[in-house]
Amino acid sequence: MPTFSAPDGTRLAHHVSGDGPPLVCLPGGPMQDSVYLGDLGGLTTRRSLIRLDLRGTGHSVTPADPASYRCDRQVDDVEALRKELGLDRMDLLAHSAGANLAALYTARHPDRVARLALITPSVYAVGIEITPEDRLRTARLRRDEPWFTPAYEALETITAGRPAPDAWQAIAPFSFGRWDERARAVKAAEDKQRNDEAAARYASDGAFTPEATRPALAAFPGPVLVLAGEVDVTGPPRALGEYAGLFPNAELVVQPGAGHFPWLDDADRFAATVAGFLDRVGGPGGLAVSSP
Repeated sequence: MPTFSAPDGTRLAHHVSGDGPPLVCLPGGPMQDSVYLGDLGGLTTRRSLIRLDLRGTGHSVTPADPASYRCDRQVDDVEALRKELGLDRMDLLAHSAGANLAALYTARHPDRVARLALITPSVYAVGIEITPEDRLRTARLRRDEPWFTPAYEALETITAGRPAPDAWQAIAPFSFGRWDERARAVKAAEDKQRNDEAAARYASDGAFTPEATRPALAAFPGPVLVLAGEVDVTGPPRALGEYAGLFPNAELVVQPGAGHFPWLDDADRFAATVAGFLDRVGGPGGLAVSSP
C-alpha cells in the first residue's frame, strides 16, 4: 500500500487497483475510508483506480492539527497525490461529500484536471439549495416499497428541521436502489469506516465560499460528468442538473432506479457510463441530460 507525505507532513495512503489509464478517486462520507468504493462496479476492468484515504481515515495517519480536516485545507493533499503519481493532469472522480473536495481542487488547479466525474455529489461547495420538496418528491418515487411509510415519515421530520431520535437510521433505505442484505451491510459498515471527528470539521466555518468557487468552475474548460441517482434523496436530480449547469462543458446523467451508491444498484450501467465519459474525446460539448 503506497504512502506519501502531505505538505504538513501527514502520511497519507492510496490504493491502486485495476488496469488502464489512472483515475484518481475521492471518497465521501464525509471522511470515510475509501474501501467502500470497492471496484466501482467493475470500473477496474477499464481504469486503474487510485483511491485516496483522506487524512485520518483508512490507512492514512491522523494529522497533528485537527483543523486540517476542513475540506478546503485538504486540497493540498490532493495536489500532493498528483505530484506523487507523476501526473501532469489527472482524471478525477469524486463521490458524495468528496465532490466538495474535488470542486475546490478543480477551482484552485483547473490546469491539473483533465476530466471530472462527480458521482451523486454533495453541493455545499457550490451553494446549491436542495429544498425539502426536492427530497420528498424524490422519496415518493419509492411509495410502493414495503418500508416506505416509516422512512417517509422520518424524512418529513428531517426536512422540517425537527428530526425524530431515530430518523436518520429510518431513512437509510432511501440511499439505495434496493434495500437488500448488501445495502444493509454497506450501511452497517459506515460507522466503522467514518472518522466522526473529521466529519464534524469537514464543512466547518470557512470551508466553502461558493461565491468564489462557482465562477472558477464556470471557467473550467474540461469535460464534466454529473451522475445522479433517479431515487437519491441526498442529491435529487433537479439539484444536480443545476450543478451540471455551473460548468461550460458538462453533462448530467440520471441513472434509472439508482440511489446514492449507483455502482451498487446497476454495476454494469454505472461502469459503462463513467468509462464512456472518460474515453470520449473532447467531452460532451455543452450541457446534456440523459438517462442511459
